[in-house]
Amino acid sequence: MSSKIKIFQPSGILDGTKASEFRQQISESVKNGAETVLVDFQDVTFMDSSGLGALVLALKSVRSAGGKLYICSINDQIRMLFELTSMDRVFDIFLSREEFNKQVLLQQ
Repeated sequence: MSSKIKIFQPSGILDGTKASEFRQQISESVKNGAETVLVDFQDVTFMDSSGLGALVLALKSVRSAGGKLYICSINDQIRMLFELTSMDRVFDIFLSREEFNKQVLLQQ
């Protein structure tokens, strides 16, 4: 039985202005039955600590519901933010959506 998958693809700048709404959207998808959440950062140009904080809260929400949250397609700025805060050890990060599909979806 395959799990329900929800893909989010934010765009532009993920900062304090957008972070709360972004987190709420992920929490709502989990309440509505999503078991696997993929956040595709391909179109995100910049993320600050508020965006990262929202992502951490979203991860807690997904995990507490028994789901999994994955990230893909991060740019160098976002990768550096993850590495400086050691969040690259907390999140499962894939180079691309195709890589996620190969390693996660095809194994379900």
